[in-house]
Amino acid sequence: MSDPHTADLFTPDLFAPAPDAPRPIAPGAVLLPGAALGDVPALLTAIRSVLARAPWRQMLTRGGFRMSVAMSNCGALGWVSDRRGYRYSPIDPDSGQPWPAMPAVLQDLATDSAARAGFAGFVPDACLINRYAPGARMALHQDRDEADFSQPIVSLSLGLPAVFLFGGLERSDKPGRIPLTHGDVLVWGGPARLRFHGVLPVGDGHHPATGACRLNLTFRKAG
Repeated sequence: MSDPHTADLFTPDLFAPAPDAPRPIAPGAVLLPGAALGDVPALLTAIRSVLARAPWRQMLTRGGFRMSVAMSNCGALGWVSDRRGYRYSPIDPDSGQPWPAMPAVLQDLATDSAARAGFAGFVPDACLINRYAPGARMALHQDRDEADFSQPIVSLSLGLPAVFLFGGLERSDKPGRIPLTHGDVLVWGGPARLRFHGVLPVGDGHHPATGACRLNLTFRKAG
């Protein structure tokens, strides 16, 4: 079932908000276009510091397939996937050490973005960093591994553009398509928290900030 709020985002409107104003996508979901553009150099420095301690890896699914998206984590908890399933862990399974602490610039961006979207007081304890090379995608799924569904999800896009699929509460619901570009932040929670979502295959290209890839950081209160 398509969502009229999602469809409205792409309908020409003489009274549309300013380009950088929050744009409601659906009840509980808000796009903040270009919200992170002013912080990009600091954000990329922070990401590099995390990767120096927890390098990219392509995790296995439960079925033993290698994911097309490369991942890392920072914060008290990190999302991991292997043949035992999907879960959060305080330990990086590759190093046997705790995940790197979440840099303040990342946590502040997540907290401030959530507040702008109507979710004041959000303090993430997990940041999943995804790298999408051209052709990489993310299938429709729900985020159900967190302990508290009352907390929103904050998603930051850097680098190459992507098309975010935002579905309904059933996998069979037809998803809307939301173009995401460098510096955009998408927040969803409340009635939208358990909606299915995914990413279409990223197209070829080169971005001055990230090269031939898209970076996506998703912030959650997992514990």
